[in-house]
Amino acid sequence: MMLKRLSLAAAGLAVSILVIVGLTQLGNSASAPRAERLTLAQMRTRLSGSPAQLAALHAQAGEVLTGGLPALRARLASLRGQPTVINKWASWCQPCRSEFGVFQHVSLSDGRRVAFIGIDSAEPRRADAQSFLRSFPVSYPSYYDRSGQAGAAITDSTFTPVTVFLDPAGRRYIHQGPYLSTAKLEADVRRYALDA
Repeated sequence: MMLKRLSLAAAGLAVSILVIVGLTQLGNSASAPRAERLTLAQMRTRLSGSPAQLAALHAQAGEVLTGGLPALRARLASLRGQPTVINKWASWCQPCRSEFGVFQHVSLSDGRRVAFIGIDSAEPRRADAQSFLRSFPVSYPSYYDRSGQAGAAITDSTFTPVTVFLDPAGRRYIHQGPYLSTAKLEADVRRYALDA
């Protein structure tokens, strides 16, 4: 009798947890904007007039660049003193996919004053990332990182997604997990990259 009561209580608790988790995920997904159906040319037009360092990123919008960690470090060195947001993602990562609409929106709204860069990390094939970015374009390039070593070196994490914010003085803030609302990412850009 006691075992039956414990089993029923455990089952009730499990159902309650599933309902709470489901409602939380439903609420989060409802606040995430869908990726706009903008072309890369339309994105570049919206960001025209950006400073040269940022215009160079916009010119490579949606590209998956090669060169690994050395190329990524060289790009970051060229952006020293510029507020920067680095997003580590992969096309196979569902939480990464869920935040792409957020990054598309914020990189367009803040792209004239903040550098955005992606790291396509632990992606078995570069073609997978390129295909994904054709469907979900962003106004900045990503660096291909098949092994995941570049992503781990830059983000101090083997998990995905991870976002790193660099302010003009080079101070870093690392956010683990997806951004599911534009407001949260915009607030972190202001707080950690722009130091506003």
